[in-house]
Amino acid sequence: MDNWAMVPKRQTELFCEWLDGFLDYERIRKTGEFSLETMRYLVERLKRPERSFEAIHVAGSKGKGSVSVMLSRILETTGIPCGLYLSPHLTDFTERVGTARGPFTQEIYGAACDRLVPLVDSIIPGSIPGGLEPSWFELVTLFAFVTFREAGVPWAIVETGLGGRLDATNVLSPRASVITHIELEHTEYLGSTVELIAREKAGIIKKGVPVFVGRQRPSVRSVFEEAAIRAGSPAFFMDDAIEREDGVLAGGKLHVDISFRNLPGGAVFARPIRACLSLINSVQVHNAAIAAYTAKFLFPSLGEDSIEEGLSRAWLPGRFEVVSSDPLFVLDGAHTPESVMLTIRTFLSMTPGPASLLFACAADKDVDSIAVAAAGSFGRITLTRPGERKVSDVAHARKAFENAVGRDGKTELRVEEDYVRAIAGEITRAEELNEPLLVTGSFYLVAEVKRFLADRPRATGS
Repeated sequence: MDNWAMVPKRQTELFCEWLDGFLDYERIRKTGEFSLETMRYLVERLKRPERSFEAIHVAGSKGKGSVSVMLSRILETTGIPCGLYLSPHLTDFTERVGTARGPFTQEIYGAACDRLVPLVDSIIPGSIPGGLEPSWFELVTLFAFVTFREAGVPWAIVETGLGGRLDATNVLSPRASVITHIELEHTEYLGSTVELIAREKAGIIKKGVPVFVGRQRPSVRSVFEEAAIRAGSPAFFMDDAIEREDGVLAGGKLHVDISFRNLPGGAVFARPIRACLSLINSVQVHNAAIAAYTAKFLFPSLGEDSIEEGLSRAWLPGRFEVVSSDPLFVLDGAHTPESVMLTIRTFLSMTPGPASLLFACAADKDVDSIAVAAAGSFGRITLTRPGERKVSDVAHARKAFENAVGRDGKTELRVEEDYVRAIAGEITRAEELNEPLLVTGSFYLVAEVKRFLADRPRATGS
């Protein structure tokens, strides 16, 4: 049973308080280029904790968290303990560093803290090559590696934070690299085209290490083909490997049916994969295919039954999370135009009639394209900020949605910059009118909604 809500938080809360003394680029924009020099120094200082386990390294613009948890669940169904490193977390820090089933014990987290904190605190200022200081994300990544070593897990699935080439996780020497679909994202750091972004993501491809690549546009695929050739890495593209992938949403589950071709040197399946997913956005069919193919390649004796069981057990908060079905109330952290469009399409397929959208995004997102994707789909759209952690531009969002929605009177467009008031107001209204509500645009907005829902019973005395 998943047990995030039952975690005693003393050790991890103390660690988070210590972390607050370091620069957090999830909250502020970084100036200048990222570097791996600091992370290389840190893992050496901690005696290379990332070498204590076998890793699958996962990058991409969307779907990397879902693929990561699917892989972790598949491995665990075969009895292989597996660490899981994800970002961001929504309500509890241990969502980042744990397993697909839930967190490690506080004793393990405490032991990792005892190893890490004194060695970092004792670093002489200016002694790190390049004169850089550790960032919040670098230390969290280091904490994940040390925690996995303390837990003694033989495998870990590690998701990149930003990009790939210069991401803090890229000190790994993995057994496999996985790259999911590429979209325009973080353009100020990764590049202004999908091809430039793909080059950054391709940085996780290591010499001789197999890479598994999700569906891409042709120009992006070419980037990964060239990178794999340069690295001498076997490359398996899902467009080539998948013969058929179908998904039907029924009974609150996504029923998938996936069959694979036999590629030279690739995974060999005895039969199609059929599973019922709790991750129900339509893109999860392809994510399941990537996870199944990667797992089967790495573990050829892995049975199709085990793969199906692992996929069926996979779940993540904030990925098309259905809070209620009557009225339909869904939370999804989609924040790129394509992913928002897919979320809206799945949401509308589940509910007839008028619906409302509560939307917020960080200032660096392509809100103009997102607004076009959302236009015409909702009777009411409320714009707000995604909480306190991310810089946002509500004025730009308002202009984008006004341009996309138009002034035909079919959509009520509201702006409430106070995200607490926006959340409370939209949830109350949806409940009173029995009207479907979708919350999307940012994992940080989703996190604030989950906090509101968790606190509401205490606030009302119920």
